[in-house]
Formats: sequence, structure tokens, C-alpha cells
Amino acid sequence: MAKGEKSRLLEGIIVLIRNTTWKCGRVERAVLEYLQNDVRGRGKARIRDLLRKLEADGRKRSEFLDAIRRLERRRIVRIEFPQ
Repeated sequence: MAKGEKSRLLEGIIVLIRNTTWKCGRVERAVLEYLQNDVRGRGKARIRDLLRKLEADGRKRSEFLDAIRRLERRRIVRIEFPQ
């Protein structure tokens, strides 16, 4: 993932499409659990807030971004970008 793509990804909003954790790893489960148990119950959150809440920094941060990409590829979540 290119540096510009990562910074663009941080501006996005992650939206829960399917409520499933089948064949998901530890990091993917943490992301999905956050979206499912969101205080507002909407199933959507800003990626920047998600990383802050899950205290991801450094190498863990890139793991979370990769996990979000894998979830998007499996069509469990959708990433929306502001105009």
C-alpha cells in the first residue's frame, strides 16, 4: 500500500455490511467488534477514530490498515471516502 493511499484511507469511514467473524483473525475481530458494539449503534466509524480507540501505532497501525483492507476485499465492510 502506497503512502498516499494510507493517508487517504485514514480519512475514510468504515461501514459494517455483514455481521460475521467467520475465518477472521485477531485484528479483524477487534475491528468488527468495535463496529458492532459502537455506542451509537450505526455500524460505522471514522478509521482515524477506530485506530485511536484500538490504540494502534507503529507496526500495529499498519496491521490494522491491512486488516481493514482484507475485510473490504471479503465484502464484510465498505470504506467510504468524503468528497
